[in-house]
Amino acid sequence: MSHQVAIVMSEVFLRRLTPSLMPFVRRELDYRIMSIHRPINELEKLLRDLEPDGLITEWLDDKTEALLELGLNIPAVIVDTDFSYPGVVSVDVDDEAVGREAAQAFRQSGLRSFACLGNGQPYSDQRVAGFLAAIGEDAEFSEHTVTGFEDSRYSESFVRPNPALRKWLTELPKPVGIFAVHDPLGRFLCGACQQLDLKIPEDVSVIGANNDDLVCGLTHPMLSSVAIPWDAIGEVAGEAMQRLINGENTESSEARLVPPSGVVLRHSANHFAVNDPMLRRAMSYLSDRMQDSISVGTMCRDLRVARRTLERKFKEHYRCSPWEMLCQLRVNQAKQLLANSNHPVSLISELCGFHDPERMAVVFKRLTGMPPSQYRKVSGP
Repeated sequence: MSHQVAIVMSEVFLRRLTPSLMPFVRRELDYRIMSIHRPINELEKLLRDLEPDGLITEWLDDKTEALLELGLNIPAVIVDTDFSYPGVVSVDVDDEAVGREAAQAFRQSGLRSFACLGNGQPYSDQRVAGFLAAIGEDAEFSEHTVTGFEDSRYSESFVRPNPALRKWLTELPKPVGIFAVHDPLGRFLCGACQQLDLKIPEDVSVIGANNDDLVCGLTHPMLSSVAIPWDAIGEVAGEAMQRLINGENTESSEARLVPPSGVVLRHSANHFAVNDPMLRRAMSYLSDRMQDSISVGTMCRDLRVARRTLERKFKEHYRCSPWEMLCQLRVNQAKQLLANSNHPVSLISELCGFHDPERMAVVFKRLTGMPPSQYRKVSGP
């Protein structure tokens, strides 16, 4: 006998989680979908008429707690929050780690000035805190919070920059890397910079979060973003619901946090946005030949540059050696493949240029703090 599970979500969140929830249909979970944007009285009537065996919903300010207060007495899973509620399983991305990923990408690009654009939500504060911790106390940093998005849906874009934001952007030291705490803010920020004749990414590099194709791919310039492993989040939510319906004990006072899966670099922020032509050529060389068994000596010969000069320029701009930069590029690619594919580690090692799983494991752990197998376990599909 199948069990009916009510999914009360926005279309955006449903689109993200559907691929990872579909396999649970074969385990006799029968989903019923309702828009979380319906008034709470409509949702209450629909839910009481349906009498579902479980509820999966997303966290929205005021709406989610109102749903829990209906007293439906059914198992519930909330995604996109690390708040804890009695008898409810919470699943979320590690928001502080999201901020750290953005900061590390900016630092790798050689920037010295950093900023965050937040929206005052709990996840925004956590992402900014992670970002600030990763850039270090010696870095130049500024933060601005925007409002006015309360009446717009996630994919909509009609809010105009106010004078306070314009002033903040104008006065920031350039070049600057700005982390927008989610993709719609990143799109908004790119539009504001263009209105102020600030070049992206030369004057302002922008990284958003969520890596939503609808937003990142339809923004000009295309938006770089911290990738969230939605498949992993959906799988954790589906497994939790299955166990709750089966009567298994899943009580825990802590939310289940899934780490982000790296930064997807597009035009709004990349390592090629440097004035030095030697560095641009070197970064292009490393990116194009990441899968090859290359060495710094080979690169210097091919580019016809002095090794000492190139290494000095890398240290001055990127704060690392050319070899360390190559390792970072390879590990970033490996993180994407580990989180979003089922390729064996041996193949990922080949695709990322390590050509040796053991060598990849050593470098990966040095840069991320965990071996590839553990990273895949906590963030993979």
